[in-house]
Amino acid sequence: MYLSRLKVDPLKRTTREIRLRPYRLHQVVLRAFPEENDGGPGRVLYRLDVDRNGGTSLLVQSEKKPEWEKASMLKECLLEPAEWRSYFPGCRTGQDLYFRLRANPAVKKQGEGRKNGYRLGLLREEDQLAWLQRKAQEGGFALLNCQTVPEGVVHSEEGRRDGKLTHYAVRFEGVLRVVDPDAFVETIASGIGPGKGFGFGLLSIAPLRS
Repeated sequence: MYLSRLKVDPLKRTTREIRLRPYRLHQVVLRAFPEENDGGPGRVLYRLDVDRNGGTSLLVQSEKKPEWEKASMLKECLLEPAEWRSYFPGCRTGQDLYFRLRANPAVKKQGEGRKNGYRLGLLREEDQLAWLQRKAQEGGFALLNCQTVPEGVVHSEEGRRDGKLTHYAVRFEGVLRVVDPDAFVETIASGIGPGKGFGFGLLSIAPLRS
């Protein structure tokens, strides 16, 4: 895998546009990867992070090596050249790690007239934490502590044939413990939850500070 970090200027018009239009950001990010007739982009996960000082970074995890010079729209808002590196999240059983995840916690419901049902966003904190606990059990890790930060509702009417798409964004941060390293690495590679094409699901990890 590969991990890229792109520092963008939050004051630029282009930055404001991609923050407000999730599908537009999806299109912009994928331009750095092969098109379908060249083998496709593979799994691409990404997230816009804003730090305490207002600095904005686009974090991208990809199966294939990025070519950011092809993402011309992103060039307009970069503060410095894009950085990327090969990435393999080596870990061991019992290892404790910081984590951050921007996710769309939801449950699938059956609905009349909907062949594949629909997803219902979870709005209560206890339901969101229970949802992540279930994902952790399936994904080879355990939550040691976790806080939730609601980021509001994200709408997108682009790229859909059946009307508006709505996601409820929640940022999870805390400390996890690796239970099954193989399953955990697969979880990182695949992402967590729905809405991965709209900036959700990227699980970032970092070692604990001594």
